[in-house]
Amino acid sequence: MAEAAQNKFDVYQHVTDTILAEIEKGCVPWHQPWTGARAGLSLPKRVTGEAYRGINVLMLWLTAAAKGYASPTWMTYRQAQELGGQVRKGEKSATVVKFGAVEKEVADAVTGEADTVKRLYARAYSVFNVDQIDGLPETWSVRPEPPRDLGTKADPVLDAWFAAMGVPTEQSDEPAAYYVPAEDRIHMPRVATFESAEAFYGTLAHEMAHATKHPSRLDRKHEGKTREERYAREEVVAELAASMVGARLGIRVQFDQSAAYLESWIKAMQEDNRAIVRAASMAQAAADWMFETAGEPGADPAVADMKEAA
Repeated sequence: MAEAAQNKFDVYQHVTDTILAEIEKGCVPWHQPWTGARAGLSLPKRVTGEAYRGINVLMLWLTAAAKGYASPTWMTYRQAQELGGQVRKGEKSATVVKFGAVEKEVADAVTGEADTVKRLYARAYSVFNVDQIDGLPETWSVRPEPPRDLGTKADPVLDAWFAAMGVPTEQSDEPAAYYVPAEDRIHMPRVATFESAEAFYGTLAHEMAHATKHPSRLDRKHEGKTREERYAREEVVAELAASMVGARLGIRVQFDQSAAYLESWIKAMQEDNRAIVRAASMAQAAADWMFETAGEPGADPAVADMKEAA
């Protein structure tokens, strides 16, 4: 299997297309606010143990996160064979880029004197994760890092506020936050594994915003020709709603992540100038539902009922 890319392969376009495709799906794979190695989040390494750098780190993170690879090590087809391994049939490679420079003697067109010119190049080649290879020594197998207890404490008032929305929410050692529409439940990593209480409740607000799309609540639906398009639009709504809720709760919002989600709407906005307006409206409806259902954090329910009756 050839390691070099074909001559017509545009390295830079491939890198750009790959990253934009993930951003358009609402994916920001290079940060998570809790501990415990999500698949592929540790720094990717070559077979020599040397860490990849620059754009290759992001490219391999994207692939590992999408495929669920736990090992940080990548190697070429030939390297796997040399170690006694065999890439499983049907496995697809990831593309990494080798950057370098070559020096060439070039004659000056006027004087005829030779001068040394350095020319940069970028060459793509294919690698496979250790998890895709059979027959390697056991020493190559790597298990994900278990969650670390950072000592982050829950806020009883916010816990009660989110619980008042009636969406079943569980915490476990699984290092992932998500909403399961079919079961109408939210899963969160344990609060102690988060960098801060704000990160925990900001993440929970995002997942709770997803839960508002359930048919028993706002029954939110999105336009879009593909599932990926509809998924990206829902992610934008959830992130905007979490930002609105966070601002009202006094939780510091990570706007860098929000901006990444919003990038997925650039194309949609070019085709439909009302797309972002609809997203903001949906997000506001989700935030409103959360406060209308749970009231203000720490408020006396009896007082709230009296105000509603009045």
